[in-house]
Amino acid sequence: MSSIRPLIPLLIAAGILLGGNGLQGTLIALRGAQEGFSAPVIGLMGTFYFAGFLLGCLAVTRILKAVGHVRTFSALAATASAGTLLLVLVIDPVMWCAVRFAGGFCFAGLFTVMEAWLNSGVTNKDRARVLAIYRMVDIGSVTSAQFLIPIFGAGGFAIFAIMSMMITLSLVPVSLGDRSNPTPPEDVKLDLPRVWRISPLGSIGCIAVGVTNSAFRTLSPVYAEQIGMSVADVVTFVSVGIFGGALIQYPLGYLSDRRDRRSVLLATTCCAMLAALALVFLAGADPFLNFVIVFIFGSFAMPLFSLSAAHANDRADKGEFVLINAALMLFYSFGAIGGPFAASAAMQYFGPGALFVFSAMVYAVLILVILYRMQVRSGVPADRRSPFTALLRTSTVFARLARRSGDSDGSSEP
Repeated sequence: MSSIRPLIPLLIAAGILLGGNGLQGTLIALRGAQEGFSAPVIGLMGTFYFAGFLLGCLAVTRILKAVGHVRTFSALAATASAGTLLLVLVIDPVMWCAVRFAGGFCFAGLFTVMEAWLNSGVTNKDRARVLAIYRMVDIGSVTSAQFLIPIFGAGGFAIFAIMSMMITLSLVPVSLGDRSNPTPPEDVKLDLPRVWRISPLGSIGCIAVGVTNSAFRTLSPVYAEQIGMSVADVVTFVSVGIFGGALIQYPLGYLSDRRDRRSVLLATTCCAMLAALALVFLAGADPFLNFVIVFIFGSFAMPLFSLSAAHANDRADKGEFVLINAALMLFYSFGAIGGPFAASAAMQYFGPGALFVFSAMVYAVLILVILYRMQVRSGVPADRRSPFTALLRTSTVFARLARRSGDSDGSSEP
């Protein structure tokens, strides 16, 4: 435990940031709906956020090399905090899209700095423990922060001030708790064509999950609000879906380590598709039934990224864990850019349930791809399968933090 103690300030800061980011995504959708923004406009804000996020993932290591961890973190946190206040000061769709783009860039950079810092401070023997703590911080902070919305309301200034304070306060543990300034990580080695050749299914799976998960995170509050849920019910709906994915991910991963990974991916995708359709055709406007089914939906939809990544890693050579997962994170981001706007356009024309019909259609395409790949390529033998690793989609650097013992982090590659 003594070796982990120096990392506690970073984990506290991570919790504050993860909570603030998750809170902002839900609040933007709710407040936007209250201000009369259409579903496509709210979806476009999600598209701008993920576009900024992708750019931040690609650019932040250069900033780190130029000014170091503390200054990079401070500049990005200050920008994100100011942008949060700008959202409530200027109620305008164009401004909100610009702020969401900047916010995506900032949060990608903040998570990259955080995870690079954690990676530099953790030893291999403590890596699994730190990852477990980090994941608990993630799910705990994201789900609990949602309930600040019904406490303070989505319609006033207070909740935006709370978000700005959260982002600003993340500077305190970073500034006071760690006097080190680690060597900035090398640029993440990206070879998207090679990763696609290694695992077309893993790449397509991550793109598909990017489309559906980003649509859910951006527009599920709009869906819940449009079917008549209260603000408290809306945040419960969002939180239950996220919590379901966190809870079931490890049992699915355990199962996938012992069977053909593609069969587990296929079954999980089928269950996610059926749950999405059940939300449309069975749940109706009943809040409790929506909570139950969205828990099931999240249980199967959220782990699909990690399952797709695990399949891709089964096909990779030793030492390519970081290369593979950094590329898959970008594939996810490509899908995430298009998902919110496409789903919101469907909602505009066909009603709130179209969000989950859209997701079901994407899952149906993924099912066909899985079945095709199972016909044209044999499965990976059990003795060659890499252990399942639950991955967060916070930055490309997370792959270095999550790398297994014996895997290269890529920092010494030419």
